[in-house]
Amino acid sequence: MASPTDNVGFLTFEVARLLRRRIEQTLDRAGLGLTSGEARTLAYAARFEGSNQSAIADLMGIEPMTLVGFLDKLEARGLVERVPDPADRRAKLVRVTAQAAPIVQFVSDIATEIRNHATQGMSPDEVERLRLDLHIMRTNLLAENLAETDA
Repeated sequence: MASPTDNVGFLTFEVARLLRRRIEQTLDRAGLGLTSGEARTLAYAARFEGSNQSAIADLMGIEPMTLVGFLDKLEARGLVERVPDPADRRAKLVRVTAQAAPIVQFVSDIATEIRNHATQGMSPDEVERLRLDLHIMRTNLLAENLAETDA
């Protein structure tokens, strides 16, 4: 009989926690002066360049006010800028500055290195299967959340 800690939910949560902790430790050692939340915000802002703050908060799965705190710190360091959204004067679009480019690349490299370490011993096909399975799980959970919201 499998241990309760061997179920998919527990292992998924535990792996996510360990990945986040490793990224936090690596960022601390790198001396960038970024928290993991700020680094994650910068990565999302770069990946979804020109998105509004609400969209980025939704993508990150955090509250808009939490995102605002991260953006305030990143903007003070000159790593992002917020500009008015021409389609909605109440909204702000987030843009990554040229100064942030090497930091975004460094954070991306850290994430890749940690991901490669985590999947060490797995074949490329196994890694791809895991990625696809996680997408399915995410889709199922998001669909459930949407159904609850619509009810």
